[in-house]
Amino acid sequence: MKPKIAVKLAVDILMTVLLLLLMGYQFWGEAAHEWIGAGMFLLFVAHHLLNQSWHKNIFKGKYTVLRAVALVIDVLLLICVLAQMYSGIVMSRYVFRFLSIEAGMSFARRLHILAAFWGFLLLSLHLGLHWNMFVGMLRNKIFVKQAPMIGKVLSAVVGILIAGYGAYAFIQRDISAYLFLKSAFVFLDYSEPKVLFYVDYLALMGLCIFIAHYGLKLYRQIGGKRRKAK
Repeated sequence: MKPKIAVKLAVDILMTVLLLLLMGYQFWGEAAHEWIGAGMFLLFVAHHLLNQSWHKNIFKGKYTVLRAVALVIDVLLLICVLAQMYSGIVMSRYVFRFLSIEAGMSFARRLHILAAFWGFLLLSLHLGLHWNMFVGMLRNKIFVKQAPMIGKVLSAVVGILIAGYGAYAFIQRDISAYLFLKSAFVFLDYSEPKVLFYVDYLALMGLCIFIAHYGLKLYRQIGGKRRKAK
């Protein structure tokens, strides 16, 4: 693996880990949440610096439906990250307390909830659009390289199970209430086991990855059939 690709992968993995830690605010406390959030923002900046070619080519070439969808997801994700950073600074009691901001707390709290949950789903969809890269790496490491059909069936079955549980967790945890600001506060269960919480949120992430990954495959299959028909 080339050094730049290894660094990109390390940054992406760290961002995913920090995102999950941020969603579990009740387990780590306010101070840790703020420092993790600041670290997440720095990693997000590093991610964009490592992918400068994306910025250079954004106005070049033809835009297919897939490219347009990917761009919309990326732009919305950027907006969510900026909104989280702004609202986090306004509400900060530790990392940015020297700014002494007192106005706009209510708005910042609502914005933070909105950006956090949409950002979580959008980042997961973003991962799903690039999931082929991770799948390719796994195929080079495990037996599926010698038995590709077994690997495809196994990954599909595992993906369906994770996505199914992710859909259940989405409903059970009433995630839509936070996505559409039906509640001004996030329900935090401080007595909930960490394992249970993170299993649910990993499944939610898996659901989005599944939708994006297999949606991309379906789109390419349909596009391939149309080209053959012509």
